[in-house]
Amino acid sequence: MHDRTAPVALTLLLTLAAPVRAQHAEIDREVDRLTAHITDIRRQIHEHPELGNRETETAALVADHLRELGFDDIRTGVAHTGVVAVLRGGKPGPVVAVRADMDALPVTEETDLPFRSTVRSTYLGQEVGVMHACGHDVHTAVQLGVASILKSLQDELPGTVVFLFQPAEEGPPPDEEGGAALMLDEGAFANPRPEAVFGLHASAQLPVGQVAYTPGGALAAVDHFRVTIQGQQSHGAAPHLGVDPVVMAAQVVSTLQTIRSRNLSPLAPSVVTVGMIRGGTRFNIIPDAVSLEGTVRTYDPAVQDIVERRMREILDGVTRAGGGSFALEYDRITPVTINDLDLTSRSVPSLVAAVGADNVPVADPWMAGEDFSLFANEVPGFFYMLGTLAPGTTSGDHHSPTFRADDTAVPVGMRTMAYTLWDYLTAAAAAP
Repeated sequence: MHDRTAPVALTLLLTLAAPVRAQHAEIDREVDRLTAHITDIRRQIHEHPELGNRETETAALVADHLRELGFDDIRTGVAHTGVVAVLRGGKPGPVVAVRADMDALPVTEETDLPFRSTVRSTYLGQEVGVMHACGHDVHTAVQLGVASILKSLQDELPGTVVFLFQPAEEGPPPDEEGGAALMLDEGAFANPRPEAVFGLHASAQLPVGQVAYTPGGALAAVDHFRVTIQGQQSHGAAPHLGVDPVVMAAQVVSTLQTIRSRNLSPLAPSVVTVGMIRGGTRFNIIPDAVSLEGTVRTYDPAVQDIVERRMREILDGVTRAGGGSFALEYDRITPVTINDLDLTSRSVPSLVAAVGADNVPVADPWMAGEDFSLFANEVPGFFYMLGTLAPGTTSGDHHSPTFRADDTAVPVGMRTMAYTLWDYLTAAAAAP
């Protein structure tokens, strides 16, 4: 990550009106008052993670907290376990939305945190550990903190904030709907409809105290593919009497990597990953079929088209040569997450005001995907990265057993998001 816009953002910061700076001081006092409590909530969520569409305890914790704050417009059970809460300020102004995701991952935690998860569950028919290995516990806690801050300042709030607590960002279980798409289908943006949406995401590599953003395309489109390679079962000692789908699968996995290296421009960001291979029942039996499952990440629909076409051609060629056949399911799950350029330029000064110009670098696009993109396709969106790596510590990457987000990121997230929402509403309400 590298800083290209700090001088510009600093210039914009200097133009902030004195009343806005005074309101920042109020927010700071609320952050200081709430940090210990919200950090405890983060630890509770981390210790009790839940998989997508199963976030019942987390959703109940969220709804209970909002009720205790005095929210009187709360919808639960949105997209199975989602929560939507509306805070109407005491002064007129626009409507904005802010989103936090609540789901965890089928990962067994391997950290030494005193509040580490020991939860076990079932995923795709297998017993698995469950862990907040992507920071969604931080996201949810931060958003509860922001709700607490803005509720305490409600009389002065110029506009309305819709708080979205979303299930299944990592994707719903097979054969279920969920996530941002289902929240939208069930009216998350219907009444009131926001004119902008904001979100943040923990970053395992970014130090605590820093926040980073990417103008324009920030996170990749996410595709999901499933392949069945059909052969003919035979004894492992007599491969000539069958058609070996294991050999064909091995050839397919290797050849798929030539899409990136030989069919696409070296300047076109893309990833083709086979994440699962399944087949066989015994060491000395050639199975009749092998399944592959994986993901494709791109930033350009034309590149998506090339990848899908070449995948079909490779599967057809390899299986024909091996005497087998194939079936391919290819789903385009979420589009590119785009940070609206105008909204980004309006939001960066708030981040700078919260943490300082030197702590707001511009990040390169990331090949991870986010269904926040679906909200940002409906209205302009701004999505930034929250540093969660404490000095002197290490963290595994996202989705790994050693992912470790530090508690001290929580007040930073609360401050940056509260500044961003308040400043946007204030400027929009004052606009002619």
